[in-house]
Amino acid sequence: MLIKRICFVIMSLSILFSAGCGFKLQGSYSIPEQLRTLHLSSLDEYSELTRLVRERLRLHSISLVDESDETPTLTILRDSLDRSTLSLYPTGNVAEYELTYHVTFAVHLPEGEAQTFEVDIHRDYLDDPRTALAKSREMELLLKEMRIQAADQMIQILASIERN
Repeated sequence: MLIKRICFVIMSLSILFSAGCGFKLQGSYSIPEQLRTLHLSSLDEYSELTRLVRERLRLHSISLVDESDETPTLTILRDSLDRSTLSLYPTGNVAEYELTYHVTFAVHLPEGEAQTFEVDIHRDYLDDPRTALAKSREMELLLKEMRIQAADQMIQILASIERN
């Protein structure tokens, strides 16, 4: 009985301390009130990244509205995938690439200038020409994962924009 009470006290104290230190679950961000209603624009409205960002915004209870002078705008300016060679096989074929997914976006607040931000996601990718079909599928999965991470980082940046 005494052991149960001690365990209960320890659990209660650990919950209180973790709540008091500002601990938040991963993915829970405090979006500024001025960005709770937002217009999302992109050069390609139907791209995978735009879809993921729209989904993340809705998950964080951000209302998406049509463009107006009083509404902040999140504009996805550019996204690209670059790859650079990391290593070669003795035959001269590429053995390993570094993939870089780059996103440039801007946030325009009604009373201010647009702020431009960049997100870079890096991954290493082993290339084996003997398993070309499997490697193309792996590349698709890596790119999807990189887009998800970029969308999450965009939400983090929105949460860090200075409140006026």
